[in-house]
Parts: sequence; C-alpha cells; structure tokens
Amino acid sequence: MIIAGESSGELYGAMLARRLKELWPGLLLLGIGGEKMEAAGVELLSTINSAFGGIGALSSVKHLIASYKKVKEVLKTIRVDAVVLIDFPDFNLKVAKAAKKSGIKVLYYVSPQVWAWRMGRIKKVARRSDVIAAILPFEPEIYEKENVYCEFVGHPIVEELNTHIIDKEALIKEFSLAADRPVVGILPGSRAGELNRHLPVLIDAIKIMKLRHPEFQYLIPIAPNLDIATYGTMLTELESLGVKFADGRAVEVLSICDLAVVKSGTAAFQAALIGVPIVVIYKMAPLDYNIIKRIIEVKYINLVNLIYDAPIVKELIQEMAVPEAIAEELIKLHEDVDLRNETLDKFKRLREIFDQKNPTNRVAELIAELTA
Repeated sequence: MIIAGESSGELYGAMLARRLKELWPGLLLLGIGGEKMEAAGVELLSTINSAFGGIGALSSVKHLIASYKKVKEVLKTIRVDAVVLIDFPDFNLKVAKAAKKSGIKVLYYVSPQVWAWRMGRIKKVARRSDVIAAILPFEPEIYEKENVYCEFVGHPIVEELNTHIIDKEALIKEFSLAADRPVVGILPGSRAGELNRHLPVLIDAIKIMKLRHPEFQYLIPIAPNLDIATYGTMLTELESLGVKFADGRAVEVLSICDLAVVKSGTAAFQAALIGVPIVVIYKMAPLDYNIIKRIIEVKYINLVNLIYDAPIVKELIQEMAVPEAIAEELIKLHEDVDLRNETLDKFKRLREIFDQKNPTNRVAELIAELTA
C-alpha cells in the first residue's frame, strides 16, 4: 500500500509504483493518490483532493475521515505486506499506527520535516516505522538515537529532473527570447495566496531591474489552471513590462534562466540542482507568519541552506521580501562574478551528492528486504 497526500508525494509514489511493477509484475498495489499513481498501476482506495495537504471545510474533514476508515478496513481484511507512507504526517502517522497494530511493516518515504517544527514527533515517527527512507542527507542523524533504521536514499526530484531532455536553443526560440541576453526566471508560486502576495512585489522588482539592466529578459511559468479573471490585471502589467509566459513547465523555464527569483519550495530546490543562481522569497498572511515563526525550529527555509547549514541562497522572507531587496539581490548575483561562481560551485557539489543516489530503486530494495 502506498499513501501520498499531495502532488509531489503522489509523483514519488507513481515512480515507486512503476519500479515495483517492473520488479514484480503480479504485485497488487493499493493506495491513496491521484491520476499519476493510478496510471502507474495503483488501485486507489481514495483520491487526493483539496483536503489532502490541509484541513479546511467540513467536506474536507469528512473526506479525510472516510479515507482513513477505508485504509483501516483494508489493513484488517487484505494481507498487506508493507505500507509505504509518503510525507503527509498528520494522516500517515495514524495509518502507521493502524498498520503496526495489524503486524504490517511500515516504510516511511519522505520523512515528515521533524527538523523544522514539532520536534516531538521524532519519537512517534520512529516508533511507528520499521524503516525510514530519508531524502535529505542530514536526516539519518536525527533518527540515530531512536532505534529505527533510517537511510539517506536521495531525493526523487533529482530522478525526475534527469528524465527531462532539454534543448535550450529550441526553448529560447519557443519562448521568443534573444539568445544573447540574460534571462531572469520569475516563479511566484501557484496557490492563490502566494500569487496575491508575491506578484505585486515581483512586478515592482522587475520595474527596478529594467532601469538598471534593460537587457534582462523575463520568463514566468504560469500554472495551467490559473484563474485569468482574478489575476488578469497583474498578468497584463507583466506583459506590458515585456515578461514572456510559459504554460507551466517550470523545469524547462529554469533550464534556460541565468537568474531566478523563486518562491520557497520545490522549484527553488530544482533551480539549485539545475544550476541557476536564485533569490528565494516567501510572504504569508501576517497572522499565519506570527504563528509559524514561533514554532519553526530552523535558521533557514531553503533546502540548499539547510543542507549546507549556511546562507548559500539569499532568503527574503515576509517584510524583507520587498521589490528593492529582490532587485538588489538578483543584480548582485549578476554583477558579482565571484559570488555567482561560488554559488554555482555549491550548487554543483550539491547535485553531485544526489546524483550518486537512486531513491526509487533503493526504496524498492528496502521494501524487498523488509518483507523477505
């Protein structure tokens, strides 16, 4: 059984499902996920919807409860050899408890971010898991005192990046860009709150950069499901500033960028792995930020900085994420050759750490060892 609660976890679940089917074609795969996992051969017990990744409306809570009851029922009635849990801790830790109670082996793939907040969960995650497949190199040390096997298997996002065949020349032509001018990627996020908070400051940052470096070109990947009616005014202003649009395809966009400003998250890590100097931004609703800053237990929010335990990437968070600072930091990366080269060297060494790993294959091997 493979359980994923949001889109990136579902992608990793689908990659794992395909590998398991290659190794054992007759294997029955059950789980919670979406279209990708279903296409990879997983018989879905429940699907990802708006409930997964957060709890809001009553219908979302009902969906979560119904999904959990279905999983629990299956664990009692079908001989499940192993449960693979992918992140999504509030739901998956309950599943882990039920699985252990039924004597079923539990592998936690993409461990909850216990190092960032709610450190007290470390013991719970360890107690309810037989094996933890960690995707970050510092995570095994966190679990070493907890009497559970934890192995750094690598990050599946690197595997996914390696599947992209990039033709930079063709992409530059497709996006109507000039080959001899720097390209700045603008990745504001895809959620409504992120777009509402990030787009206005990014528009003003572009205006500042256009005065300082008129040769810069700008490219922004737009989520295919973006509500044009809601963001039409901002998109029109971006277009008037000469910004080019791409229909999603963040990896392709980043692959042809010389610089990028990226919302903190998966895309920022992808940019570093691809080798694009970045400035990371994030703005939250003031009330949410005041709550989060009281419970967060790390110095950085970007994975590059967390792995190096050093400020390799500039983070502009909340009141620091203003147009002047964003423009200044991007221009510094462009003009300061030593800083740029030092940053790219750190990114290259980071990529080498992960390129040595094959997480999907290793997790499949761990499942085989666990169920032997």
